Amino acid sequence: MNTIFDWLESKKIPYTDKELIRQALVHSSYVNEHKTFAHDNERLEFMGDAVLQLWSTTKLFKLTPELSEGQMTTLRAQLVCEEALAEYNRKLGLGRYLLLGVGEEKTGGRERDSILADMFEAVLGAIYLDSGMDSINVILEEVLTPAITQPKSEKVIDYKTKLQEYIQSDSRKTVHYETIHVSGPSNKPEFEVAVMLDDITLGRGKGFSKKRAEQMAAKDAFEKMVK
Repeated sequence: MNTIFDWLESKKIPYTDKELIRQALVHSSYVNEHKTFAHDNERLEFMGDAVLQLWSTTKLFKLTPELSEGQMTTLRAQLVCEEALAEYNRKLGLGRYLLLGVGEEKTGGRERDSILADMFEAVLGAIYLDSGMDSINVILEEVLTPAITQPKSEKVIDYKTKLQEYIQSDSRKTVHYETIHVSGPSNKPEFEVAVMLDDITLGRGKGFSKKRAEQMAAKDAFEKMVK
């Protein structure tokens, strides 16, 4: 399957707007080096995130036996976290179609969780806009439905949700996250994030995306608090 369109045809997913589908594959680093591309896939990622949230929420709501609100919230967060989305992308083989800049390619961007997760959401956004929710069902039933019953490794445990639930069991306060430092080259920055409760720092974490750094900060805080 040499193109994304070959892949869509193999899944029997219809398409009409080829330009929209191609845009879902375009990373910002590629746009910087190819001025003929006006846009990267970030807007489609935004749309795909909304589609993914709706689809996964509906799926969990209809499960039997019924899950509580707290159970649905925790499980959904695990199913749609960055690491999980990157793994869905790998299972589907979509990463081969990703358009990256030369620098990003050389530094391993094609295997980076944050980039693969964003691309997966962008592809969902484009497919939804082009052919609707029936096509989304084909993709997510293949990769997300089996993940519902699979044991979750520590990598996909949603520590942000676990920490918030722990905090709210004792008070009504909400934690917030602050980026305190960014290091490394522009094409592979490493973020350091602190999780705060009022003015108190509960934990810190690092990662090559803000989402991952926030998870590691929450993990640090959660493990300190439950000791």
